Amino acid sequence: MLLEIVDWLTYGVIDLDATSDFGGALNFFIYDSLKIMLLLFSLILVIGVVRTYLPQQKIRQWMGKTGGIGNFFASLFGAVTPFCSCSSIPLFLGFLEAGIPLGTTFSFLITSPIINEYLVVIMLGFFGWKITVAYVVSGLLIGTVAGIILGRMNLERHLVSDFLEKRNAENGDMEYPDLKSRVKFGYDEAVSIVKKIWLWVLVGVGIGAFIHNYVPQEAIESIISKTGVFSVPIATILGVPMYGSCAAIVPIAVVLFQKGIPLGTALSFMMGIAALSLPEAIMLRRAMKLQLIAIFFGVTTVAIIITGYLFNFLQTLLT
Repeated sequence: MLLEIVDWLTYGVIDLDATSDFGGALNFFIYDSLKIMLLLFSLILVIGVVRTYLPQQKIRQWMGKTGGIGNFFASLFGAVTPFCSCSSIPLFLGFLEAGIPLGTTFSFLITSPIINEYLVVIMLGFFGWKITVAYVVSGLLIGTVAGIILGRMNLERHLVSDFLEKRNAENGDMEYPDLKSRVKFGYDEAVSIVKKIWLWVLVGVGIGAFIHNYVPQEAIESIISKTGVFSVPIATILGVPMYGSCAAIVPIAVVLFQKGIPLGTALSFMMGIAALSLPEAIMLRRAMKLQLIAIFFGVTTVAIIITGYLFNFLQTLLT
């Protein structure tokens, strides 16, 4: 239904040529922007309501468990929080202040920007359910395993001793007396998040529409052929200096994938931007010494690269 309306608008009302590059690009841009925005708002609202039933004190207890269980719960909690890499840091510092082990808090910090409800919505729309499910599972594994590794390295000595501030808001659970208040929380969160990322969505879809209609497949394939087996680490490392919402990166990643870039390479680029960024490193500097930031970035980068190669290996099964 939505596609028919957009076709009518672009090729009927605006009267663009459906066979032209510009007509196809504008149709792509309008349709995918509307589709993402509608799905985005709906799912964030639902997830927001569900999150009101999750007791914060219980979450801290689960994340404090040993033997990797706490890391898994931290990754799981990170997956349902709608944060980018920088937005996750205040909650990450709050967990540290509450006495949760460093490795466990790293599991949250890694997974939170890699997986969230709006990213899942966007990936479902672009990649389909098989790749989306595999991506979510891999994101949880990256956060859990990397957090366990970082936790066993006994890195607490690299924390800055005086960085923690009191966060009274994290000491207790919010109360929601009725369903109306829970729905209001979900609605307010959906509005807040969409306001923050709508421009990223438009920019990402716009770039994706341009690449989809103007960049020849041969040019993309030529770039990949020059990197060969090193395409995954190069894509990951190139993503680290960049900073942007996954809402902007997913449309670009899927178009590059459609143009011939291997699946794991495209997803590694997206993960690198989502989980690791220079603004994030700058914000972490108030809590960590440079050695700890370097170790955190290094372990996470290696985990993303390994995952990228795995996705490339399994590409035929997922597509």
